[in-house]
Amino acid sequence: MPTRERYAFASDNTAAVCPEAWAALAAANREPAVSSYGEDPWTKRVADQVRQIFETDCETFLVFNGTAANALALAQSCRPFHSVLCHERAHIETDECGAPEFFSGGSKLHRITGANGKLDLMHAADVLAHHIDVHSSKPRVLSLTQATELGTVYTPDELDAVSAFAKKHALALHMDGARFANAVASLGCTPREISWQRGVDVLVFGGTKNGAAAGELVIFFDRALAREFDYRAKQAGQLASKMRFLAAPWAGLLTDEVWLKNARHANAMASLLAEKLRAAGLGQLAFPREANALFLHLPNEIAEQMRRRGWQFLKFVEPDIYRLMCSWATTETEIEEFVADFVT
Repeated sequence: MPTRERYAFASDNTAAVCPEAWAALAAANREPAVSSYGEDPWTKRVADQVRQIFETDCETFLVFNGTAANALALAQSCRPFHSVLCHERAHIETDECGAPEFFSGGSKLHRITGANGKLDLMHAADVLAHHIDVHSSKPRVLSLTQATELGTVYTPDELDAVSAFAKKHALALHMDGARFANAVASLGCTPREISWQRGVDVLVFGGTKNGAAAGELVIFFDRALAREFDYRAKQAGQLASKMRFLAAPWAGLLTDEVWLKNARHANAMASLLAEKLRAAGLGQLAFPREANALFLHLPNEIAEQMRRRGWQFLKFVEPDIYRLMCSWATTETEIEEFVADFVT
């Protein structure tokens, strides 16, 4: 048995809270008492910071986690007889335990294929062609993930194509941005350039994978769509009484571009890991490395050997594709140790 578990590459949500988020949380805790349920200065500050960062007048809500953020954002856009088009590997399809369907009252998810985790719009058009009347659910939302579940990133031009498709078919555009920060860092663009300027109506902006302990942002660029979302969040058990303790870490992340610094570091560590493995002749990339994840073809016996040595990472696609995820806290030392264990 290993002397210790090394979770460095299992997921970016295994990392600790980053120092800036922790300091902001401690600062909020030094205040003896403030207004509750989002009426506190920290929550209002985060809303202002989001407007500044995205350079537009949007409406922001804090919920506890990504499942709630995606499910409630989609429920806000759908009625029970509506449906959502998403990639077959989208988190809302594979990892939300039916939450989007539950909170929307039954809205169906239509799985769309596509290389490297990106939507194939020709397949999406084919799916729409089979849902044209009251005998099937009515397509209402197109959902995409940025960065994708396979570690790739939609370019602005690709987002233009997705947005044009959504507009043509009268679909609202939802973006699961659990790793939105990593996409911004990868593209070297501004947040607005891959969100509302590309037709995104609602964005789930992830903080847990970027250095926070908990709390995701649901950002409505279409403010009309946000109407009464506060009631939906409350009904779903997502209105925190001490909201400042969700908001304060976000305030820390959004100050002085800490969120972007963290994402750049995670991406850089993934790039370094890919370089080290390639130099050692180890593993073959299954998908392009564009953000903070590597997907490697590995013999299962090698993966098991690494696990016996204490390294934790996930098999993502059968039969032999494993995911290695870097975070804001990944170090070069961990990468060196991991590669050394691979070759000994």
